[in-house]
Amino acid sequence: MVISIRRSRHEEGEELVAIWCRSVDATHDFLSAEYRAELEELVHSFLPEAPLWVAVNEREQPIGFMLLSGQHMDVLFIDPDVRGCGVGRMLVKHALSMAPELTTNVNEQNEQAVGFYKKVGFKVTDALRWTIWGNRIRC
Repeated sequence: MVISIRRSRHEEGEELVAIWCRSVDATHDFLSAEYRAELEELVHSFLPEAPLWVAVNEREQPIGFMLLSGQHMDVLFIDPDVRGCGVGRMLVKHALSMAPELTTNVNEQNEQAVGFYKKVGFKVTDALRWTIWGNRIRC
């Protein structure tokens, strides 16, 4: 599979939201249905306009994306159909080329993401405890 990284396009908004939905459904089984629905509503409101970096296949179809704010990667979501194919690693490598002191947050209940970040070289530096909409989250 040929993968390239580029900026998102406005017309891809709904497709990127769909990737978010499929990715969350595949990896975030710890979220309540109510909380997941609230998150999806928020994602619909900001994701299509966000300045994302998008991984696309040879047909220019988005297969993953990230949001980078300075030295911090705010989000990284990969279509479950291409997980394990190097898409996430390529996006992280791209982020590191622009932000060599890259940081991120990950919910420790998302074991797949924790394992991925460790595999690509991230180190745990701190643990935060949050309660969001009644859900205890430790990052």
